[in-house]
Amino acid sequence: MTVRRDFQEPASCRPDLVIGREELFAGAREQLATGGSVLLHGPAGIGKSTVLRALAEEYAPTARTVLRCSATESESHLPFLALADLLGLVLDEVAPRLPAAQRTALESALTGRGESSLQRDGLALRLAVLSALRALAAHGPVLVVADDLQWLDPASAELLGFAARRLEGTPVQLLCAVRTEGPQSQEYDRQLRACPPGTRAIRLGPLSRAQVAQLLGHRGHGGLPRSTVREIHRTSGGNPLFALELGRALADSPTPPRPGEPLPVPTSLRALVLSRLDMLSVEARRTLLVASAGARPTPALLHAAGRENAEAECAQAAELGLLATEPDAPAVRFAHPLISAALYAEAPAHERRAAHAALSTAASDPIERARHLALATTGTDAEVAARLAEAATLARDRGAPSVAAQLGLLAARRTPAGGGPSPQERRLAAAEDAITAGEVDLARDIAREVLGRATVPADRVRAWIIVIDTAGHTMAEVDAVFPQALADAGDDPRLLALVHYQLAWRALIVEGDFTEARQAAAHAAELAACGKDRRTELLALAFQAQTETLMGHPEAPRTIKRALQEPQDPRVAWHHNGAGSARFRWLVMGDQLAEARATVTALLREVRRRGSVESEVHFLRGLAETELRAGHCGRALDLARDSLRLARDSGIGETASAMLTSLAEASGGDVERALALAREAVQHAEEDGDQMYLSRALGALGYAQLVAGDPAGTVRSLRRVRSLELGLGITDPARGRWQGDLAEALVATGETAEAQDVVDAGREHALRLGRESVLAVLDRSEALVRAARGDLEAAVAQLTSAQDRLGKLGYGLEEARAAFALARLPGPHPGPAAFDEATRMFRRCRALPWLRQVDEVLTAPGPEPAPATPQAPAGLDALAAMERQVAALVMEGATNREIAGRLFISVKTVEATLTRVYRKLGIRSRVDIVRLAAARRAR
Repeated sequence: MTVRRDFQEPASCRPDLVIGREELFAGAREQLATGGSVLLHGPAGIGKSTVLRALAEEYAPTARTVLRCSATESESHLPFLALADLLGLVLDEVAPRLPAAQRTALESALTGRGESSLQRDGLALRLAVLSALRALAAHGPVLVVADDLQWLDPASAELLGFAARRLEGTPVQLLCAVRTEGPQSQEYDRQLRACPPGTRAIRLGPLSRAQVAQLLGHRGHGGLPRSTVREIHRTSGGNPLFALELGRALADSPTPPRPGEPLPVPTSLRALVLSRLDMLSVEARRTLLVASAGARPTPALLHAAGRENAEAECAQAAELGLLATEPDAPAVRFAHPLISAALYAEAPAHERRAAHAALSTAASDPIERARHLALATTGTDAEVAARLAEAATLARDRGAPSVAAQLGLLAARRTPAGGGPSPQERRLAAAEDAITAGEVDLARDIAREVLGRATVPADRVRAWIIVIDTAGHTMAEVDAVFPQALADAGDDPRLLALVHYQLAWRALIVEGDFTEARQAAAHAAELAACGKDRRTELLALAFQAQTETLMGHPEAPRTIKRALQEPQDPRVAWHHNGAGSARFRWLVMGDQLAEARATVTALLREVRRRGSVESEVHFLRGLAETELRAGHCGRALDLARDSLRLARDSGIGETASAMLTSLAEASGGDVERALALAREAVQHAEEDGDQMYLSRALGALGYAQLVAGDPAGTVRSLRRVRSLELGLGITDPARGRWQGDLAEALVATGETAEAQDVVDAGREHALRLGRESVLAVLDRSEALVRAARGDLEAAVAQLTSAQDRLGKLGYGLEEARAAFALARLPGPHPGPAAFDEATRMFRRCRALPWLRQVDEVLTAPGPEPAPATPQAPAGLDALAAMERQVAALVMEGATNREIAGRLFISVKTVEATLTRVYRKLGIRSRVDIVRLAAARRAR
């Protein structure tokens, strides 16, 4: 496939041009930094030149001499042209240092004077190029940057390869790029053999869908619907150049394609990929058109569609590189998806309809037959519309809601007005399928189209509900919708139930008012029951149950039972806002981890079968949370990362998934990543006005800060959580489980009185609700308060009890944290074996950040353990308890690290505490503390 120069990447190099190549870029950078050479390779348009320029721009300043060449296909027949690009500007510098024969041969080749050739002056030219590079390297590093090696004229390629193979030991590096169609192509092997020994070959592959979306956004095409981005990714095959050209064509098109229609392939790309079509016979071209119209074309399907010589015509196309040759595979596969798209776009409309008509009878799958039938006809047709609607139902049952949405739209376009179901009803069904598939942009567009046409109140209310649903946690942006939806609902209890159910969500997300949310959900359930709408009634009851569970409301168990009563609606049973989800949340908060895991695993399996993206994201988070509670940090981290990837790919639940992944990273992964994700979640929740998830995100941030050794930061974050939850009416400490972390951080910052207050307040609600694991964690935190106040015997007893109870409840990580706290108590007990036990427990949990904390404590130098914490002089009584202890140890001559080891706090906490001591006492240094104490004793 030939890429013309005007379609290659722009010469200016910006950071966004290496999107999706960060890992490869890092590998190339490492190779160059150690003096090695790099060969980039991959298919046309994959971004080799982009990465090459970025690397050259970064490493050019480190070289004394940079030699560049960039060959083109049109100039590849000119001998020594690439060599002239490389050495032409340095010829005057190196020529005097070459032997006469070599100098003459090189000057003749570069200037064109004389009749130099490889046949005539082969050895002299080869040695001249090698000598020239060595001469340049004698004065400093040399970087040779060569793009498009496949177009190098043969003479230059031979000379450069000869020299490169003999440059070992000299400071000459090659940074090259070559086009290859496959990872094992002969071109790649040939070019690698022509590179210096030890050259690192890096193959650039296709971008993911998320990376294509990011690239399009950076190039000004970020407003495209996700369904369109998905189609761009599919059509481009992840090739960045092709994706950008398709995005540009969409931006320039006055009438963008409707959902289900093929993308407009720009003339530039058509010419690029179809240049070999003219070499095909007319019949072979028709066969390829039928193949491009089919979803999974095979020779048998082509035969059934009337292409009698399909095998021979496909073989002809394969010889021209239009089809991939896979002898063992039955499918007919195009060499690149863009070839299929361009071939289809190039064909006249009547030929496309003929291809679909043939496939409508040849395809064995009823969904495919219905789709082809729709694309083979024009105008409205009740029978075709009915077949498409049936196919949409079948696709929905198969767990392919995205396909169901496209078929539903086709059914709506073929549905005549005045019949039943109406075109608007079928559009709304397609929009609801799109929401299930995670294509919220498509669903929103369909709903707005319906609102512009519909006059039936039921259709309008359903459309308004879809608009609200697609807003997700940014419900504040659609506030104006609610009055219009209520007006369209009139006095119909079924329609009013739909609106009041959404008002319940608004009260929770926008207002942060759990009481109002509970009341609105209960009212929606009553309206739905009156209107005999069991589905909405079940959803409203499930929402009411979840709200009551988070509030610690005594009615929660009864509401859950009501939501689980028969008759059930299968669409609600597995839904992430259904009764199954409410029951899972109750189980997790009630310490029934094994049953919670079984429940959420079954729900996840079902939503995957049905293709519900939003529910899958939700239940992946739920399973990750359950594993995290159980202390399976590695498993939790994998699940959380899967949830975040899916959330970002679909644009659904990103804030919640970032929050949960932060917790998992802080427990079993990368603490810096945990901090970044938590801050991202906080920012998004604040921007969205999402009060419910703001407190959860701040809780994750506080935990990550605690693990990172920043208790002051933890206190700031979790104090906000405490204030938010008080305002929201959340009283169940099992919802966010932040109380123990806040108390622990307060102890570390010397605020033991507030720490005890947090413990007491949390314990009151935990006792009322029977939250045994929360009570054990609070006991662990209270033990730290007692230890800070010098009551070590009580602290040891309380920590030992908390560790035992957490272990029996199955909270592995919390159990390990109790063992670690026990090991860090000052004094002769519990002894060195306690650190071994904490290490064993953290290792069992795969809690890598906590293991690092154990290592830091064990490797920190410190004095011999003292029997008791020294008493501070009376003159320091104005200080807080932690501040007095730190000051007393300073007077003993202890270093900050020694103080940290004695008081089981971090060095950062010691430094922060000393800063407060200096400020309160009006002094500047550790020496001043000693002087002040000595002066007061002298009195």
